[in-house]
Amino acid sequence: MSISLDSEVARAAIAKRDLVVDLSRVACVLLVVVIHLLMIGVGIGPDGAIIASRPLEAQPWFAAATWAGQIMPLFFALGGFTALTAWRSLERRGGDQVDFVRGRVLRLARPALPLFLFFSVALGAATLAGVDAALLDTVATGAGSPLWFLGAFLLAQSFAPLMLRLHETAPARTMLVLFAGAVAVDAARIATGIDEIGLANLVFVWFFVQQLGFWYSDGWFRARRPVQLLGLVVLAYAVLAGVVAAGWYSPDMLVNLNPPTVPLALLGIAQVSLLTLVHRPLAALMRGKRMQAGVFFLGARAMTIYLWHLPVIIAVAGIALLVPALSPAPGSAAWWATRLIVFVVVLALVLLVSMPLSRFETASTAIPEGFRRPDAAATWTAMALTLLPAFAVMQLFLDLPIALMGAVSLSIALWLLRSRRPRNA
Repeated sequence: MSISLDSEVARAAIAKRDLVVDLSRVACVLLVVVIHLLMIGVGIGPDGAIIASRPLEAQPWFAAATWAGQIMPLFFALGGFTALTAWRSLERRGGDQVDFVRGRVLRLARPALPLFLFFSVALGAATLAGVDAALLDTVATGAGSPLWFLGAFLLAQSFAPLMLRLHETAPARTMLVLFAGAVAVDAARIATGIDEIGLANLVFVWFFVQQLGFWYSDGWFRARRPVQLLGLVVLAYAVLAGVVAAGWYSPDMLVNLNPPTVPLALLGIAQVSLLTLVHRPLAALMRGKRMQAGVFFLGARAMTIYLWHLPVIIAVAGIALLVPALSPAPGSAAWWATRLIVFVVVLALVLLVSMPLSRFETASTAIPEGFRRPDAAATWTAMALTLLPAFAVMQLFLDLPIALMGAVSLSIALWLLRSRRPRNA
């Protein structure tokens, strides 16, 4: 009887979910894996020498492809959707912003800590072993590059309750202020040539895109007719083409990522509109039990996959060098022909790695009965400590000192967020 009841509850919960969001989130993560797999070329040339290159970026169509392949705006918009859903559920249970921030920090800091510990050990051992410093720097920079996301995403998520209140009271004005702020920041950065000014758009651009997720969740996009959604897509891409043609931005949307720029806000509008246009067929696809099972399986370890896929890609490329037949010259016909096989191998290994590590991602954030939560000061300090190593990677790239700092910083953050026994216990 209880099993039947549990399954009914599970089915009811699934029926209330927007499964297209789950599918889109998993698709975004897998697309990131594919892009990085094609960007990292390590192989053996005809003369037997090791070649390292970036084959995908060498393609003449690469910059144009990033107008569709740069999916980080969609990921932040989906994050806005899930933040709104989680916040309203938490409010109904009597929670507040401190509870929300604690949960968001735990969801990101827990899976990130093992990776920083791994980098600390691996880079430390390689340094002691006398590995060439330039090679080690190149590998560390590449393997740690996705870590910028932790800081930007956590920043947006932590202030989601505040931004939701603004969305509920002045939705259009909030969007206009954020977009105008992004334009102003980019204008100042371009006029002065000081790239650090663009860091302010970690707020203006990503908060704007997050707001798109709020509007999507509230049904604004679903209420638009298809022709209106197409109009938004065309308008967003037309403006994007105009600002690129003016020479203000690179045509490569990956270049426009860090620091975030106005083109990402425009891509966010286009991507959420396109997602809404194809919502019906995607929802039909997600009605299948096997599809749901696969998406939920990958979705439960999405952050682990995201964090660990580049170290695995680099490891696979390095091991393949031991067998020349498995390491064709990057960019050659043989190299492109083997990418699907390599993707399957990488994904299988990442999932194998995720088996012991996914528990860090899926562990409950609930406070056990009889315990108390950390106070606001501890929670916001933990949030700042989690931002610190991600911001350092964003600005300075990963190396041994930053890896060690991240391991210590995240350990302290998680210690601050632990459940505490009552003071009178």
